[in-house]
Amino acid sequence: MLLKYKVAVVCFFIILFTACSISYKFNGASIDYSKVKTITIKDFPNQASFVPYPPLAQVFTEGMKDIYVRQTRLSLAPANGDLELEGEIISCDLTPMAVKEDAYSSRTKLTLTVRVRYTNRTKPDEDFEQTFSAYREFDSNDMLQNVQETLFKEINEELADQIYNATVANW
Repeated sequence: MLLKYKVAVVCFFIILFTACSISYKFNGASIDYSKVKTITIKDFPNQASFVPYPPLAQVFTEGMKDIYVRQTRLSLAPANGDLELEGEIISCDLTPMAVKEDAYSSRTKLTLTVRVRYTNRTKPDEDFEQTFSAYREFDSNDMLQNVQETLFKEINEELADQIYNATVANW
């Protein structure tokens, strides 16, 4: 009798936990998918005077496409999407930081700035043009060539998050 009771309780909990599940998705998108189905992300050319990382424009553009594909149900359209992003990389700067007693810096800050134009064909009042920046610091003893791939990857991810939040997160 006790064994049947234990089996019944275990079966009850198994059914309870497998039958009732709640799923939350915290990607922040507030898109009306009945009206907005596509997004066009044009190439972001590198117009910065200092270009330490030649594939920067392509890597940045692909990162922008990736965040919208991963975190929304929008399809990429080559032109005339319901939403449209375009812009350019306008500056890439190296700034000495944390100057030591010998007047040399121990850290260097790499800053990337992009200008973005956002068009929402379903809600034109949400259109904007805005500048976004992100930076990373690295040890001044490191050569930029040795750390640039990692730094630009992190900066690009932060910029993509900022732009994504400004365009479709709307909370």
